Amino acid sequence: MEEYFGNELVKKFEEMMENNDEFYFDTEELEDIIVYYLELGDFNYADNAVNYGLKLHPNSLDIKIKKLEVLLEWEEYNAAKELIDELKASSMENTDFLVCYAKYYSNLGNPKRSIEICKKALELKEEENFLHNFIADEYVNLGDPFNALKHYKKALKEDPTDEYPLENAMICFSELNKSEEAIAFLNEYLDDFAYSETAWFEYGQFYFNRKNYEEAIKGFDYLLAINSSAVGVYANKAACYEALGQYKKSIEIYEEMLELEYTKAFTFYKIGLCYKALKQPIMALNSFQRSLREDPQFYLSMMEQSYLYEEMGGMSEALHFAKEATHLNENNLDYQKRLAFLFIDSGKFEESLACLKKLVEAEPSRFYNWYAYSEVLMLLGEYDETVTLLNAAVVSHNRAELYYQLSNCYFNLKNQEKGIESLQLALNLDPTLAPDMQKKYPYIKDEVKKAKAKVRKKN
Repeated sequence: MEEYFGNELVKKFEEMMENNDEFYFDTEELEDIIVYYLELGDFNYADNAVNYGLKLHPNSLDIKIKKLEVLLEWEEYNAAKELIDELKASSMENTDFLVCYAKYYSNLGNPKRSIEICKKALELKEEENFLHNFIADEYVNLGDPFNALKHYKKALKEDPTDEYPLENAMICFSELNKSEEAIAFLNEYLDDFAYSETAWFEYGQFYFNRKNYEEAIKGFDYLLAINSSAVGVYANKAACYEALGQYKKSIEIYEEMLELEYTKAFTFYKIGLCYKALKQPIMALNSFQRSLREDPQFYLSMMEQSYLYEEMGGMSEALHFAKEATHLNENNLDYQKRLAFLFIDSGKFEESLACLKKLVEAEPSRFYNWYAYSEVLMLLGEYDETVTLLNAAVVSHNRAELYYQLSNCYFNLKNQEKGIESLQLALNLDPTLAPDMQKKYPYIKDEVKKAKAKVRKKN
């Protein structure tokens, strides 16, 4: 049936549409065609099939219910409500209708009403696994993990092979802080379904999250015994050994993983991190380079190479890889900070300005972004621009450091009056910074002495 449904029946319908023909389909055939398109996510074709079905069978309740499904997918709630009102009198004993009815209220953000309708549908003793999952999801939307858990358990009882309620039951246990009940539930399930990959994965994750890495490894080992090609599980197991500080063992597992996967850039990156933790920088560099051969735009490996070259004294290489990584991930503020630091360290002050500007714009609440930006501008002799920047900075950061900087700018610009005014503000806020500031900004040295003399004279 599946081969026929997936090929001949749908093919016949599509050829009819393309050629503007009119063929006869019975209601069951049309339902199959509509379901095919709904599952495919092709709602235009689903709607075409619905409309054609209603043309052939205008009184078919089943096709009208499929029409309701399409309207809900398109979020046409006014039209959906009209159709619900039309169908209610004749379809309250129809599970498919009640599911649509419940979905209507769910989509409108009324989970309580949705639950009521699903419970009505449960009385029909059909699709009980689906309905319990639906009800559980609505309780999740209500922030009620206790009742959600009850219905996920019921869904699992209806279909013990359904991974969805199993995974979500464990989430509910976690939210309820019922770790003992969670592992008891999982062990009981594994007693009956010892070959469940999902259950063993949940077992491993349960213990991993509680930092019991040895027990987590047992769970992942059982899963790999069932399915040795479960690539992601190798990564979880390797992460356990990393957390235990057993980096060599972790590398062995990542290398096993390389034999199975197609996208290897991230795995080489993880191997590189393990070698870095083992203080083997050359091996780490080699792994990061292999990562980049797999994916030349894998910026995580680029930045790690930057850190390693810096540790090894290769500052030009460190700057090169930091530039490349930041170019590929411009919104990463940590990368922008690192690149700004490397530019400044290399004496490339002008190049650092773009990074510092982005930091000030993205994190205006961080005082040191403004402070560093103004420092670099002053090093470049851009005192007018620094004054503009500092006047913006002091609005939200009433800090002495900024006023010391501001006074230095005004003195350099030969504006003694504003320079003295800013310096006085700085001294009032924090006079203990004056010695350090005098070393940084020689222009303010004499003015600090004058200001202190005035205070002594006044006293």
